[in-house]
Amino acid sequence: MLSRVADSLYWTSRYLERAEHTARLIDIGLNLMLDQSEAAVQRRWGRLLDGMHAPPLLTGTSDAYHITEAMTFDMSNETSIVACIAAARENLRQVREQISSEMWEQLNRLFLQVKETRLDEIWRVTTHEFFRSVKEGSHLFQGITDATMNHGEGWQFIQVGRYIERAAATSTLLDVYTNDLMMRNDSADAPQRDYLDWVGLLKACTAFEAYCKVYTADLRPERVVEFLLLNPDCPRSVRFAAEAIQASFQSIAEATGTRKSGRVNRLAGRLRATLSFGQIDEILDTGLRTYLNDVRRQCAQIHEAVLQTYVAYPVESALAS
Repeated sequence: MLSRVADSLYWTSRYLERAEHTARLIDIGLNLMLDQSEAAVQRRWGRLLDGMHAPPLLTGTSDAYHITEAMTFDMSNETSIVACIAAARENLRQVREQISSEMWEQLNRLFLQVKETRLDEIWRVTTHEFFRSVKEGSHLFQGITDATMNHGEGWQFIQVGRYIERAAATSTLLDVYTNDLMMRNDSADAPQRDYLDWVGLLKACTAFEAYCKVYTADLRPERVVEFLLLNPDCPRSVRFAAEAIQASFQSIAEATGTRKSGRVNRLAGRLRATLSFGQIDEILDTGLRTYLNDVRRQCAQIHEAVLQTYVAYPVESALAS
């Protein structure tokens, strides 16, 4: 596969996953504002903005309208929903010969929907419906991709992009939530407030109902962390993403028959082993933040290895393989 095709499919998937993630967090943030104190709202927006890698200009603000505008419709903010969907669309446009027409139509439809929407038109009544449509549009693209695209190298690069982005995003959310919630118990209403915050974290990962099926509705911090970090069956857990990443790289290596994928496979295997053999009590004892930082560092290494191996590799190495 040409490096430009692999690069475009990889980034299409990453940008679309990022847009869906941001839509979910903003929707959660707006819902959690109901009947909450100003201090609680500010803390929650602070966590969610950290989880979205928001630009510094939003640091410290809890103005929901301003946050929603900047993280949804501001094209000058490269982490906004419209900017991510536009970037995904541009990457997909460059490789239309490699994808199905249904994939292009769905992503183009989602882009036009977001581009033509104005916040003042939806703010009072239909914000939830708008963010739900963004999430469903991303999910529909994934389903159409699985149903209409050959499951060869290109499809595997889409999976790699999606799950690297998801692993990094979930580990970042866990970091910002646990660093705050596990370190404070500063008022009489802390247990009830923290319960809502843990519910918010699970819903931010679309994992509340999945968690309840495993642990019931008894929300214990260590169980929430274990579920989102180490559960092999939850599609939003970091371990699930790591296993999907390794499986895709193995399929790519088998399809290409190339030796150059060895480093990528080793890095993916190390990340999977880190999560497959992790024990939550040991992780908490030795330091959850350190563990999560290591997971994100390994995701960044895999990302760099993908670019070096499949995108920006020297011509000599391609001729030798």
